[in-house]
Amino acid sequence: MKHRDDIRNIAIIAHVDHGKTTLVDQLLKQSGTFRTNEHVEERAMDSNDIERERGITILAKNTAIKYQDTRINILDTPGHADFGGEVERIMKMVDGVLLVVDAYEGCMPQTRFVLKKALEQNLTPIVVVNKIDRDFARPEEVIDEVIDLFIELDATEEQLEFPVVYASAINGTASLDPQKQDEDMKCLYEEIVNNIPTPIDNSEEPLQFQVALLDYNDYVGRIGIGRVFRGTMKVGEQVALMKLDGSVKQFRVTKMFGFFGLKRLEIQEAKAGDLIAVSGMEDINVGETVCPVDHQDALPVLRIDEPTLQMTFQVNNSPFAGKEGKYITARKIEERLHAQLQTDVSLRVEETDSPDAWTVSGRGELHLSILIENMRREGFELQVSKPVVIIKEIDGVKSEPIERVQIDVPEEYTGAIMESIGARKGEMLDMVNNGNGQVKLIFHVPARGLIGYTTEFLTQTRGYGIINHTFDSYQPMMQGQVGGRRQGVLVSMESGKASTYGIMQVEDRGTIFVEPGTEIYEGMIVGEHTRENDLAVNITKVKHATNVRSATKDQTSTIKKPRIMTLEEALEYLNDDELCEVTPESIRLRKKILDKNEREKAAKKKKYAEA
Repeated sequence: MKHRDDIRNIAIIAHVDHGKTTLVDQLLKQSGTFRTNEHVEERAMDSNDIERERGITILAKNTAIKYQDTRINILDTPGHADFGGEVERIMKMVDGVLLVVDAYEGCMPQTRFVLKKALEQNLTPIVVVNKIDRDFARPEEVIDEVIDLFIELDATEEQLEFPVVYASAINGTASLDPQKQDEDMKCLYEEIVNNIPTPIDNSEEPLQFQVALLDYNDYVGRIGIGRVFRGTMKVGEQVALMKLDGSVKQFRVTKMFGFFGLKRLEIQEAKAGDLIAVSGMEDINVGETVCPVDHQDALPVLRIDEPTLQMTFQVNNSPFAGKEGKYITARKIEERLHAQLQTDVSLRVEETDSPDAWTVSGRGELHLSILIENMRREGFELQVSKPVVIIKEIDGVKSEPIERVQIDVPEEYTGAIMESIGARKGEMLDMVNNGNGQVKLIFHVPARGLIGYTTEFLTQTRGYGIINHTFDSYQPMMQGQVGGRRQGVLVSMESGKASTYGIMQVEDRGTIFVEPGTEIYEGMIVGEHTRENDLAVNITKVKHATNVRSATKDQTSTIKKPRIMTLEEALEYLNDDELCEVTPESIRLRKKILDKNEREKAAKKKKYAEA
């Protein structure tokens, strides 16, 4: 059987912040893929603003490096479990993986998740121990952890014989010896070329090309990115697209792109083993196969991760609607959600009874909050409801998603964590004391118990804890309340501007969320109550001036610093009867019913109905 020796296809796996994007930057620079005078941005692979700010990779990206006569195609994988659907499909496109592990932190849960998918596909691994220059780097122990992880994930004996490269991506150096670094990364290129299997060259046979990722471009429409598994594909030829529903559509290949560095260049022909992007098909979807018209032979369909969380997106109807955003109508919001569906295959958008609201389902809080954050930056105004988990009926039993949670915390916080996870119906699977004052805890927790837990967790561990979770399975639904907010809120009963005097009058009733001078409307949530019930307050009250001065009065009065929430914290904070109003400039929490009397009537009705 012939193989193509001029090409290697690998995926790069790493936990958030273990340095894979920096590593790819260095590989690009040192391979001579860029001209010497070409400016290359740091973390060039993370193209989206949010990715750069948070240092996470959301969308899978491809890049290609030329090393001597070999072209190395590298696919970057998202490390976050909310984007697990992408990971599985990428694994189908490559022949090996580069596992990047931090020399100090060692194996982390999201590495576990992606690595499991890679080993199931029988891919060849190379382990890169990165940040070897860090203080407290412990490369030998980290390699032991990696071996344990491989064994736990049922790796084959061949997979356990993985080569190890020790690297410092930030310095652009690597070596096969943990004690000293070479001056460049040559040994890493060599390991890739020598260990990653070459693709089979069956370019004489009938074409098979499968779409694994989607991109969208205003000029050419949908772009299918995937691998040519067999045969040859040429621009201008007539091909058949095998649809997921079994139907077949014919189209002409109008444009093909190959990847070179970070650019896409037009190509005329692609052969078995190549990773390419194809345009010219209007409704191409992930998992569909392109083949010759006279030889229709579809590849097995790719699995796409099911959404586990949903929210209602609706048109902003607060008293401040339209003041800060550019796009506020139902038509604009619907167009934007449908545009997102063009490339995001784990997202679902369904219409509701109201023309102004849609049910949007995704893989987790992060998945949905990134969509909301992107919309807000583009100038949209909208309101969203509390995220709820998607309940499924399996064999007649109501079932809910369960997440596998790994927590790493200093020893003194373990008691508090076990208690708080216990209150959220979590079940402990494992507890490992690393001996350096750090404890690793592993739980199964219902996904609804994790909504809003991150903020509580960071407070409990004073910011020293690390929490990660990945979807495990659907299990029969647990009875009773799981998680959720215990405190009531302070709701404004007036519209106007928040005043220092007004805030000081209600400060002892709870935590305030707004600063003096903030525009407020009736029904807006302005703070958290110290008790479980909601309380209507007036923080727009102004002190009436009198000409009598009190001799004992303190001249200056200070107010406590308000608690300002990020978008994710606001979404986690919501209760069933509340909404989060999102505009390009503000994030406001509000009650669904703004009028106090109407709210009380609705609450009584609900109580009566439940009784």
